[in-house]
Amino acid sequence: MKNIQLIKDGVPTLQVNEPQELSDFELIDVRRPDEFIGELGHIKGAKLHTLGDELESYLKSADQNQKILFICRSGARSANATLQAMSLGFKEVYNMEGGMILWNEKGFPTQTND
Repeated sequence: MKNIQLIKDGVPTLQVNEPQELSDFELIDVRRPDEFIGELGHIKGAKLHTLGDELESYLKSADQNQKILFICRSGARSANATLQAMSLGFKEVYNMEGGMILWNEKGFPTQTND
């Protein structure tokens, strides 16, 4: 089953149905470091770039043509990150619907170490 791309409140959003569907995305987790290794864990291969100055610095040096999926706890901060990337000229950026809460509810694999 393919992931489903939606637009929610003007934000390109990806509904993930199978973890392997993310293999061609750069996974950027925008939570705090304690959340990244905390209870909800993170997706294997995700890079931590906390929303704010750290994410902005990363985006200014990143390839604007790469496909990026932004991840947070519930989807709110990653929606902001998606909009921020779009404002900097990124073309294929998405918010992960439901964040790590929904990822965990679906029983998808996580890591709690970095």
